[in-house]
Amino acid sequence: MGGVTAERMALTFPRLPAGFDRLTVAVIADAHLGPRPPLSATEAVRTVNDLHPDLIVLLGDLVHRAKSASRYLPFFAGLRANLGVYACLGNHEHGFFWYSRYLGRSPTPSAAEWRSMYAELGVELLVNEARPLERRGSRIWLVGVDDAYSGSDDLARALDGVDEAEFCLGITHSPDVMDHPLIARLDLVLAGHTHGGQIRLPCIGPIWAPCRRPRERAMGLVRLGSTTLYVTRGVGEGMPIRYRCPREVTFLELGRGPAGSRRWVA
Repeated sequence: MGGVTAERMALTFPRLPAGFDRLTVAVIADAHLGPRPPLSATEAVRTVNDLHPDLIVLLGDLVHRAKSASRYLPFFAGLRANLGVYACLGNHEHGFFWYSRYLGRSPTPSAAEWRSMYAELGVELLVNEARPLERRGSRIWLVGVDDAYSGSDDLARALDGVDEAEFCLGITHSPDVMDHPLIARLDLVLAGHTHGGQIRLPCIGPIWAPCRRPRERAMGLVRLGSTTLYVTRGVGEGMPIRYRCPREVTFLELGRGPAGSRRWVA
């Protein structure tokens, strides 16, 4: 099955302020601890810390079942970044599983209870809300949008009080937030949820992924107008089946300049 790959990419944005030029962001999503052994989380934490990012974001589904949160979330307590570690919730934290989407939700902690559990790890949970980040005399906004797959997203609420002229980095679980009419307010969106489709066939791509437009949004870089989306393949899965779709932690460097990207080779 293989381990966790570190995907490295540099992205440029016209609106990124000078103080955030060369900002590094590490992304961890979809550990699904429970059926997936903690080894994946341990490897992901070690890989991320070795890269020394400025900012770390956790994009949901860290645990497979909410009742296991107190047992498995502490595996992420060792994450460290100068600008902090932030998280958003996934459909599994909401008790909303892909295989029972139409059968309702299982009992889960409230947003306040999740916030408390994450705070014990030194992680700030963002639930349809934004936080200003300051660096070298500049400011950007980190916008945490709750999970669109479970219908918990509220981008309008998350953007309340955010100046439209300022750079916004969105973190969310499902890439389907890209269909929201306010998505142009976000310069960069980081998402997970799809696991890259887990099984990808040559010339075809994913045979299935839990999102709209799966051939486009199941993994990697997508652009919609002025908004850039990056969908990580995640560090785990509920069913350990992958083909041509390795597990991933993502390491992004954000720079000032015309919209563009280049994959790092080192």
